[in-house]
Amino acid sequence: MREGDEWVDDTAGGGAGDGGVPEQRRSGEPVGDVYEWFRRGVKLLAQGNPAAAEQLLARAAAVEPSSRSIREALARAQYDAGSYAAALENFRAVALADPSDDYAQFGWGVAAARLGDFETSAEHLALAVAMRPDTDHYRAALRQTRATLAARAGAFGPLLPGAPGYLEPPAGAEHPREDRASGPEPGTTAGPEPTGERDRRDG
Repeated sequence: MREGDEWVDDTAGGGAGDGGVPEQRRSGEPVGDVYEWFRRGVKLLAQGNPAAAEQLLARAAAVEPSSRSIREALARAQYDAGSYAAALENFRAVALADPSDDYAQFGWGVAAARLGDFETSAEHLALAVAMRPDTDHYRAALRQTRATLAARAGAFGPLLPGAPGYLEPPAGAEHPREDRASGPEPGTTAGPEPTGERDRRDG
């Protein structure tokens, strides 16, 4: 979901065999300890192997379920692998553990959008934008979700103030109407990939 992450370890070998499959012992358990699984999982994710990354990170999360760093990395891998419901649950767990984690709120929002829950998406993307208003991809994701909500509501009349996705009309407008030109068609679940860099702190 994002490159340049400070977690990425550039040591030789990469911890994966041919095709990005994590190295395993004969028992089927990945080689190394939890920290090694985490490092190698994040590296696989950065290299574009989210399914292989998910295997390692899921193993690490099972051993250290309270680690926000592992849960977030697992959520990113699940999102990139198309497992949006699982990604949402892990982003949600991180956000509930630390509501001030803007990236977890963002991940929760875009995963919800992929699942068609645009009301939840708008709520959590708005929180992410409020915490990091200078982050372009946060704002773009919120605009797209709000446009989808407005387009859906347009079939039943204009949105009322305070409704999810309501957009304030321009100052002085006599007959405000929702702008649906730039948003996706009703029913569209596509959302922006949760990409972008930000400083991370281990949880």
